[in-house]
Amino acid sequence: MSATRKVLVVDDDPVVAKSFNRVLSSKGYAVISASNGEEALQKLGAEKYDLVFTDIKMPGMSGIEVAEKVKASQPWLPVVIITGYGTQADQARAEAVGVSSFLNKPLSPEMIESSAFEAMEALHSAPAPVVAAEVAAPVVEVVAKESRAKNIALFLAAPIVGLLYIAAAPFVGAAMLAWFGGKALVKAIRRSENATRIASAVAAPFIGLAFVIALPIVGIGALGWVGTKAMFKD
Repeated sequence: MSATRKVLVVDDDPVVAKSFNRVLSSKGYAVISASNGEEALQKLGAEKYDLVFTDIKMPGMSGIEVAEKVKASQPWLPVVIITGYGTQADQARAEAVGVSSFLNKPLSPEMIESSAFEAMEALHSAPAPVVAAEVAAPVVEVVAKESRAKNIALFLAAPIVGLLYIAAAPFVGAAMLAWFGGKALVKAIRRSENATRIASAVAAPFIGLAFVIALPIVGIGALGWVGTKAMFKD
């Protein structure tokens, strides 16, 4: 081993901890013991460990609960369950948490050494955890590019939209003037009962001119308005 690996053994029986220490210390492991679940969690919070062995039956917190809490806070940390009389329900619950393996008592040196080796090998072969920032970075970059593209499009479109309004305004005004002038003339002429035909003949050119001038310009103005709203819509 190129570096010392720290192993935490959680068991209320000190003989078990001594057995792990005797077997693993000669293989380059540093073995630390805890007599219950609460003490184990305190040590795990204070220092970094590479592997956890925990008995399934202990006073207070059980080994399954220890495994659940370890996996909730450090999901990459291998946990091996030690049991002498575990049930199938306990095993199913432990497997659901993601424990590495089970060791059945009585323990032999070969069992301790092989379980530690297999757990460490599985840890090294597992893919590295994805950091949230690494996942979020491409998303942020895409959003930034889309925002820059939208700003450039709005910048280029602004002069065209402004020119369109400037060009259309006089024609729309002239069309509106012709329209209202024609209506006023018709209204004035209609006051005379004998001049209905004259009113129609005189007003018709003004009304026709108003429609001819106004309709294309109003259409262009409406098109520009709809296009502008579409560009500025989120």
